[in-house]
Amino acid sequence: MGRLPSKQEILDFLAQSTAQAGKREIARAFGVKGGDRIALKELLRVMAEDGLIAGSRRKLTRPGTLPPVTVLEIVSRDRDGEFVARPATWDEEHGPPPRILMAESKREAGPAAGIGDRVLAHITALGADGDFPYQARTIKRLPRTARSLLGIFRALKDGRGVIDPVDKKQLKEWTVPRGSTGDAENGELVRFEVARSARFGVPTARVTERLGNPEAQQATSLIAIHAHGIPDVFPPAVLAEADAAKEAELGRREDLRHVPLITIDPSDARDHDDAVWAEPDPNPNNRGGWVVIVAIADVAHYVKPGSALDKEARKRGNSVYFPDRVVPMLPERISNHLCSLKENEPRPCLAVRMIFDKDGRKTGHRFFRALMRSAASVSYEQAQAAIDGRTDETTGPLLDTVLRPLWGAYASLVLSRTERAPLDLDLPERKILLDDKGRVRGVATPPRLDAHRLIEEFMIAANVAAAETLEAKRSPLIYRVHDAPSKEKLAALGEFLSTIGLKLPKAGTMKPAQFNRILAETRATPTAELVGEVVLRSQAQAEYSPHNFGHFGLNLRRYAHFTSPIRRYADLIVHRALIRALDFGPGGLTDVEMGELEEIATAISDTERRAMAAERDTADRLIAAYLADRIGATFAARVSGLVRTGLFVRLTETGADGFVPASAIGHEYFYHDEVRQALVGEDTGLAYQLGDPVEVRLVEAIPTAGALRFDLLSEGRRIGIKPGQSRSGAPRTRKPAKGKGRRSGPRKRR
Repeated sequence: MGRLPSKQEILDFLAQSTAQAGKREIARAFGVKGGDRIALKELLRVMAEDGLIAGSRRKLTRPGTLPPVTVLEIVSRDRDGEFVARPATWDEEHGPPPRILMAESKREAGPAAGIGDRVLAHITALGADGDFPYQARTIKRLPRTARSLLGIFRALKDGRGVIDPVDKKQLKEWTVPRGSTGDAENGELVRFEVARSARFGVPTARVTERLGNPEAQQATSLIAIHAHGIPDVFPPAVLAEADAAKEAELGRREDLRHVPLITIDPSDARDHDDAVWAEPDPNPNNRGGWVVIVAIADVAHYVKPGSALDKEARKRGNSVYFPDRVVPMLPERISNHLCSLKENEPRPCLAVRMIFDKDGRKTGHRFFRALMRSAASVSYEQAQAAIDGRTDETTGPLLDTVLRPLWGAYASLVLSRTERAPLDLDLPERKILLDDKGRVRGVATPPRLDAHRLIEEFMIAANVAAAETLEAKRSPLIYRVHDAPSKEKLAALGEFLSTIGLKLPKAGTMKPAQFNRILAETRATPTAELVGEVVLRSQAQAEYSPHNFGHFGLNLRRYAHFTSPIRRYADLIVHRALIRALDFGPGGLTDVEMGELEEIATAISDTERRAMAAERDTADRLIAAYLADRIGATFAARVSGLVRTGLFVRLTETGADGFVPASAIGHEYFYHDEVRQALVGEDTGLAYQLGDPVEVRLVEAIPTAGALRFDLLSEGRRIGIKPGQSRSGAPRTRKPAKGKGRRSGPRKRR
């Protein structure tokens, strides 16, 4: 007979669970059935409000805790010489990453793990009272090649040297003995490797490559690549496989070479993995409807499961895009040649033919393997200009036969999208512009065109069709999932909205349309940007999972990534699943892969976050270098973040983020009001709130760290708090010393 578990039993269950655990798993574990499920739901709600658990009903965790088995990075030693590690991934919302004491493990074959290594380890909680909240025992040492090391070399007088890693999470410095400096000069950016040493010996480094001046903007993306451990050199075996690959022939494929499919991409696109075509549906029973074909490069034809190409693609997870270079998931011969849907070149593809009614609702679809020939490769701007009446020699012949039918189908899909009501966060994307020497010449915000939205809608429809087909065939797959906002974030959002006279619906589950109504209510008000920022921060992060819990942001019940297999491993897995499920021949998902989907999904979610962090860090460093000669200049900005030690600002001109320490804000004590998302002056009640427009002066720029520090020139404003009043509304009884505990040094936003 089931019973309602206690709070401690639920916490113990979550701590011991090695897989995803939500309300359903808890109910099953304790035999909770029938009406008791309502009581369990209420108990979980109370525990979430008390901060004991976090997440959603599908995936609950103890906030800030580590799973029983996780990947760690060994970063230092303690005073007794024992290794100290930290989690390889950590959500900084839970504070700084915990320090983990590495315990002795049974000696495995091969060299023992050391500083700079990553290990898979068993985790044991020790409690919060000691120096280390966790202890870990190594299960296995992960390949050191997963982390490349980069640093700034400092020459010493005796022929030795010291390296300061560009990754500030590594050791403060590495000693380079004589004979290991690689003739590096003082101040150079170098690639290095860690030399093996005895367990209690001091680790040393050996310079393996000189990379030149670290201040050169051309080196900026290279710093991010190595600081984040992104593999950027293909092994010889991978290149050999790519070179040996041969172009595909028609064989059993359907022939699409007569269909004028076109690619529509950014003007600087380095590969073309999707092509589109549309025509009015000739079926008299579907008047006003459309036939749409989305054809995607057949990467699975060239990248076979278990091959050297496949193993490298899986390790990389995705391509990484920087302003000056791309680190591709696949070698150039595959990504930019054999799989790229080049104009007038026959290319293998995996295509889906979709039927839509006049209101944009999909009434049917069919996948097939084909051979296609792109009729044209056009940019978003070209396609949009043609539709707007400005054709060129490429788009002129395509206008009536290809482009206008595409726009007609898109108009119908817009109706369906409006009815679906996905989350409508209109966030500008800034693009860093480089000159011919790789230096920043400016930052632009490209316009959002209907051509962008057209491709986006067609790709979403194809992705949904892939998920539907695989579910219908009962095939395992990797979904692209986006969970609903957690109860904790919704509670914080509701508290904030109440401070500006808005209410968050309390009953039932939040839908994207309810967020859209809040955004629409404030769109024409001074708080529009502030509300958009806070709504964005309330959202969960999208990820990959073999378990479906829908895509909240797109308001879709099932969703998978199918349309970009050249640059995303998730899409390649979905292609293989379709090939196997639909009996399309070789290259399908293997039994081994089917048993590893959980591991693959976790790994590629991590590599996606890694890529985003590297791209963000590179942008920060480039902008810091761009602004380095403008010390003392003033800029318009908005408050983009708040912490107890100061506030973050985002410059209107460039989108650059910087920090204003609390000591540079006025002449009084400022406290952090988390409900109002503001820093509030205790004496005057003047405040700086998230989203506020401000004027700042640049006082420091550190390009190698991507850090900008500013002084605040604008006065605060009244937000309904009286001088001397605390965040709870009661008068303060204690006045801290002005500026106490405030740091004034540069701090980079993460």
